[in-house]
Amino acid sequence: MTEKVIIIGSGPAGLSAAIYLAREGFDPLIIGGSIPGGQLMLTTKVENMPGFPDGIDGPELIERMRVQAEKFGTRFINEDVIGVEFTSRPFIIKTQSNNYQADAVVIATGASSRMLNIDSEKRLIGHGVSTCATCDSPFYKNKDIVVIGGGDTAMEDSLFSTRFCRSVTIIHRRDSFRASKAMQEKVLSNPKIKVIWNTEVIEILGEEKVTGIRLKDASGKITEMPIDGVFIAIGHIPTTGFLKGKLMLDDQGYVAAKEEVLTDIEGVYVAGDNSDKFYRQAGTASSSGIKAALRVREYLQKIQK
Repeated sequence: MTEKVIIIGSGPAGLSAAIYLAREGFDPLIIGGSIPGGQLMLTTKVENMPGFPDGIDGPELIERMRVQAEKFGTRFINEDVIGVEFTSRPFIIKTQSNNYQADAVVIATGASSRMLNIDSEKRLIGHGVSTCATCDSPFYKNKDIVVIGGGDTAMEDSLFSTRFCRSVTIIHRRDSFRASKAMQEKVLSNPKIKVIWNTEVIEILGEEKVTGIRLKDASGKITEMPIDGVFIAIGHIPTTGFLKGKLMLDDQGYVAAKEEVLTDIEGVYVAGDNSDKFYRQAGTASSSGIKAALRVREYLQKIQK
């Protein structure tokens, strides 16, 4: 059996695409991954999603979107995609247990934040540890936070956080930033931001929520610092490994999109953080999923004539 459309990924991009396509009778199949839902599953409160004036927990938002997609007929398989074949039609999507065929494909696999690889960050994610300052720094009004990193993302997160936080401390393991000169100048001239150089965070302290961090400097000296929030800004990894050699990717592994959602193969579309290096918001991922769905509709109508 050939599906009309398969959506790979079950975060806000994939679910938004499914809602639109299912409502129009295209019977989408979502292959959502063995751990479905995307990065919102790690978020305790989303306050900037339109329509939720009191905010909503990330997992609840995903569950509502899933229920809405199912209401219109979307089907779900919670498996990881391990390979694709786009050289012939119908397209082939491979999981560990099966091969699926589809006339059109939406790739909405998202991206994961690079982490410090310490146990305490996993335990406290969503409880004082965050990877999205735009999302979460308003929760730290008049509090003290640290931002870990030295690239443009760390600079942007630090500057944005000064709108709300009492103080922002950047912790960087080197003696200079990798960020653009203009961004560095803005950060270093901001009186609310200070920098700790040549230092790594080796542990995040706290039981129910973050209370501090343990630091190790270049000489090996270990100190502790009380803090209210930790923002990790050391980059993202697009979930596109299974696409290498099958679809055009850029040098960082992001899908090289044209006109936001088009790939180099007609009938294959992309949505969300696996092609978006800049915005990385639930709302923008949802928006790109809708755009991809409208492109799928146009394509399926064309090939069905």
